[in-house]
Amino acid sequence: MHEKCGVVGVSLSDRNAAQPLYYALYALQHRGQESAGIVTHDGFQQYEHVEMGLVGDAFDGPAIESLNGSNGIGHVRYPTEGGVNECCAQPFSVSFKSGSLGLAHNGNLVNADAVREDLAGLGHAFTSSGDTEVIAHDLARNLLEADLVRAVKATMERVHGSYSLTIMHDETVLGLRDPQGNRPLCLGALDDGYVLASESAAIDALGGDLIRDVRPGELVVLRPDGSDYDSYQLVDRETTAHCFFEHIYFARPDSVIDGKLVYDVRRELGRRLWDESGVETDVVMPVPDSGRAFATGYAEAASEAGADTEFAEGLMKNRYVGRTFIMPTQDERERAVRLKLNPIRSTVEGRSVTLIDDSIVRGTTSRQLLDLLAEAGAEEVHLRIGSPPIAAPCYFGIDMASREELIASDRTVEDIEADIGADSLAYLSVEAITETLDRDHSELCLGCVTGQYPYDVEGEEHDRDVTRPTIETAGD
Repeated sequence: MHEKCGVVGVSLSDRNAAQPLYYALYALQHRGQESAGIVTHDGFQQYEHVEMGLVGDAFDGPAIESLNGSNGIGHVRYPTEGGVNECCAQPFSVSFKSGSLGLAHNGNLVNADAVREDLAGLGHAFTSSGDTEVIAHDLARNLLEADLVRAVKATMERVHGSYSLTIMHDETVLGLRDPQGNRPLCLGALDDGYVLASESAAIDALGGDLIRDVRPGELVVLRPDGSDYDSYQLVDRETTAHCFFEHIYFARPDSVIDGKLVYDVRRELGRRLWDESGVETDVVMPVPDSGRAFATGYAEAASEAGADTEFAEGLMKNRYVGRTFIMPTQDERERAVRLKLNPIRSTVEGRSVTLIDDSIVRGTTSRQLLDLLAEAGAEEVHLRIGSPPIAAPCYFGIDMASREELIASDRTVEDIEADIGADSLAYLSVEAITETLDRDHSELCLGCVTGQYPYDVEGEEHDRDVTRPTIETAGD
């Protein structure tokens, strides 16, 4: 799995927004590494700079200096819809009769093709294959006939699926979260303005204070002078569909989502993993870096239960090796894993090991890590996973393997245990997730582990009523 996009928007009183946006995107770099972009507005015209690559590669001093204006939005992208090319990089910008428009999008629409076809029939010309352009064209069309809030409301009625958006209409910055809140979005205060971001870590990077999460179905409008913001609850649903994997893997451990520090959630899930499937071994060790918080909680719970086990780092990560999934052959991918993770022999040789990871997708990496530990002299390796088995694909903004590639889609835990060569394998239960997050099943998107989805997806089940109620506008 790979992180899927980060969005940010700022409105400031008396300084350019480009530099704060740049820093915020750096804080969100883990959410997307294929492209980065910023759009700003100075009250007279819109400026933009969008490039392929990491934030530090996409922007230099002259690029930042060219982005005038105290209001702007930014985006880091890893594609789930649309190609890996500049035409699909974001923010996506358009100019039309009512002014200029920029959009940064995290998520996936489930009816993008139908809306695109309707708009094309009305004369709209599309330049990319991404669903963000669909939202931009629909919103631009609505802005010709309605004020800003009503135009956004009309677009929300039209597009279905998962989205957190930062939007720039001329010099006004907006934040919008889909009615079921699948993707995260939060609001923060700076000394001289306000910021919207996918994660609170971006607000921290700017020296700001987290105010709260943007509510599902809420539109937040930042005032262009950075003095305040306005809130409009455009849709109020009885149920939500928060992505539980934000807490498991995608979000930074130092981010706060839905009032919970992600690191604390992961550590508590590790404790629950011990309670459900703990096994006493000589050493407990994480798969770096995503398994570390789980392993810490697991080891703490084991120690409190009287287990004679040690927490230790047994795999060292080479942070300068690129992603293994882009290697063209399986042999190269396996070699890249060995370059990326190297066992510390003194930690594992002659000892029984519990290895903690956040998830298993295809099973290839888990199999290779178990082989590495066996070669380093581990007598036993027990694998514990801080999430339930991933048995179905995600359609809402996470790049996940197809159902045919998912090792848990048609196999039992015992089958997977034998396939990857573990002495034992156990996953965390769905109940442990919901209880730790203090959420009912109906409040979370669990589609990748249950196969039941909160949005209509052709050929897939959905487990709740997703019809759209009449939308009413209300102030905060």
